[in-house]
Amino acid sequence: MLRLWPIVRVTISYAVVGVISLWSHVSQALTLDEVKDQGFITVAIYQNLPPYSYSENGTANGIDIDLAKAIAKGLEVNLRLQWVIADENLDDDLRNHIWKGHYLRRKQVADVMLRVPYDRAFAYKVDHEGIVINDTVHMFGPYQQESWAIAHDRVQMPKLETLARLQYDKVGVEIDTLPDFFLTGVYGGRIRSQVQHYPSTQVAIEAMANSQVAAVMGTNSQVQWGIKQITGDFGVHTRLTQTLSKPTWDVGMAVKDANRKLAYAITDIIDAMVKSGAMEELFQSYGVTYEKPQMYR
Repeated sequence: MLRLWPIVRVTISYAVVGVISLWSHVSQALTLDEVKDQGFITVAIYQNLPPYSYSENGTANGIDIDLAKAIAKGLEVNLRLQWVIADENLDDDLRNHIWKGHYLRRKQVADVMLRVPYDRAFAYKVDHEGIVINDTVHMFGPYQQESWAIAHDRVQMPKLETLARLQYDKVGVEIDTLPDFFLTGVYGGRIRSQVQHYPSTQVAIEAMANSQVAAVMGTNSQVQWGIKQITGDFGVHTRLTQTLSKPTWDVGMAVKDANRKLAYAITDIIDAMVKSGAMEELFQSYGVTYEKPQMYR
């Protein structure tokens, strides 16, 4: 689904590195020296994606928001956020926010983008002519390993021992995601009629709270955070999702390929946070279990 990217100005208090504001004027992705000379870094963050990034009472919150603050603090600069509304695919997001800019805002790009898959196959993916699609982007700095999970309402569904149980109760998924495709096709399509589609995992979880569905499948972090926002008795399972084509993946960042010096400086900040336990503390502050990326295992 094609969606344009309206930029809305918000202001957040941040005592350590100054004011964080959503940025709407023209910019170019900057090198490390230029970022420091200018005094701020622009970080692209996905909009309305709790627990990673979301707005609450006009204030930006979330794991990725706090991580962006830590990056700015480590570089000793202020932070500016550039909200990302997901386009049709990640290739479009990287083009619009890192290396080229949207056709309506050609030069408005961020210095770094968070929540990008740290995956060699994706980084070197080619088009139908054999040309690397994202050769102008450098992907780096894995800071989390994400996975899929299924939550179930123990009142409606006391036990969930196998996915076959979902043949008899409705399960919510975010539309056009891997859980959607997986659950509508598994067991020869016998679960398909029970799959209910929602615009986001959080909306699906709210539907579970209202007994409209008995279970929800989504990313482990979103499921864990989501059930803490509602009232009830819920179980969460990751073992049942291990048969997916990609049950786990590492999450990192991206900069324009020419700005690798900036990436190296940010990598040092991320590395220190992972090794010191600060990254785990950050995730735990949002009620989310932290899993280290593969390179730290």
